[in-house]
Amino acid sequence: MYVCICNAITDKQIRAAAEQGVTDLWALQAELGVATNCGSCKDVASEILAEYRGRQLAGDNRAPRPMIYTPAIA
Repeated sequence: MYVCICNAITDKQIRAAAEQGVTDLWALQAELGVATNCGSCKDVASEILAEYRGRQLAGDNRAPRPMIYTPAIA
């Protein structure tokens, strides 16, 4: 379903961003542009992120673990 009509962002896109490590609305705005126009989608987008964080805190094995980036030495 569309969460952000202004930017045509769906709940699936928000969930995918959460799976990639986005944990708060600020990061979601930077990643997808959600809630950057009228802002009426802010609450729903935040609820989706909170739901995902709740799964991680509950120890849901389906939640991905954070990836650690190690830069290559040139």
